[in-house]
Amino acid sequence: MQLGATARRLGTGTAAVFAVVLAAGLLGACSTPEPPPAPVVLPGAPGDEPKVATGEEVQGLGRPAPPGEAEATYVAMMIPHHEQALEMTALAPERAQHPQVRALAERIGGAQKPEIDMMRGWQATHGAQGRTGHGGDTGHGGHTGGADTGHATGTGHTGADPAHAAMPGMATPEQLAELAAARGADFDRLFLRLMTAHHEGAVTMATDLLTRGVDEQVHAMAQDVLVTQTDEIATMRALSAEVG
Repeated sequence: MQLGATARRLGTGTAAVFAVVLAAGLLGACSTPEPPPAPVVLPGAPGDEPKVATGEEVQGLGRPAPPGEAEATYVAMMIPHHEQALEMTALAPERAQHPQVRALAERIGGAQKPEIDMMRGWQATHGAQGRTGHGGDTGHGGHTGGADTGHATGTGHTGADPAHAAMPGMATPEQLAELAAARGADFDRLFLRLMTAHHEGAVTMATDLLTRGVDEQVHAMAQDVLVTQTDEIATMRALSAEVG
């Protein structure tokens, strides 16, 4: 009897030991580290061999590229450019005589306010607030800030923002004051002259950005400015011929 009981105890113990060993083996198999990810190969420069990306380079592949000087300058300049357009369109409801001039001013204001918000959002996303390139130079050094309205107002006025001189099509403070003082048909004619020149300046800036910048979002904004404001220039020229 004792011999049989001893055999049973040994059999039970052996099974328990086997179960522990088996569980340890399964646990070890489950905790085996996964194989390293496949290397990421980056193309080399023309004539150079491809290279395997480092860990930092792989992590950076999903991040948006920092904005270049062209994009940061364009956005920094186009925001005040648009803001001046809003200042001009705000005068139209109480001063314009021609209903189409009032409607055009409302259309311009309605389009450019959201564009300003979009550009400020882009600046915040890319940390580009305050970046204006080389002292606010947009690459249009041959342009003056004053729109050509047939008046000898010049751009060397006191109190003007020097950065505005680099933005083509910007009206001078004297021109804005003249617009604010005008009424009726006089307002219509001056508004159309100033805003046409203002739009032409924006088209120049957008065209320049499209030849230099690489950021897709800024490219899309500049393309929208180019298409929309080119169409509005044609509308304003037709209206100018109508109001005389």
